[in-house]
Amino acid sequence: MSPAYVYVWEFRVARAQRVGFLAAYGQQGRWAQLFAQAPGYLGTQLLQDQADENRFLTLDRWASAAAHADFHAQFDAEYRALDQECEILTEDERSLGSYWGL
Repeated sequence: MSPAYVYVWEFRVARAQRVGFLAAYGQQGRWAQLFAQAPGYLGTQLLQDQADENRFLTLDRWASAAAHADFHAQFDAEYRALDQECEILTEDERSLGSYWGL
């Protein structure tokens, strides 16, 4: 696997919203479909905490920080609309920052 820019998010999901959350945030979910419209998107991985079944992480992989920034510049309106739609699926969410895959 080549080095990549990885953006990590943490989510707390209500049990009643888990199915919808998985559909939106999974590897083939709505977020991944939106990201896939941009050059440089390499994929999303969804992780579930072993000790807390309502806590998830997403790892969104991009070819570079510039590819991620270009996505936001080109798809900002779509990103904001989907983010607003998905608010109901989570109790809490926060960015854990960006990382370089080695």
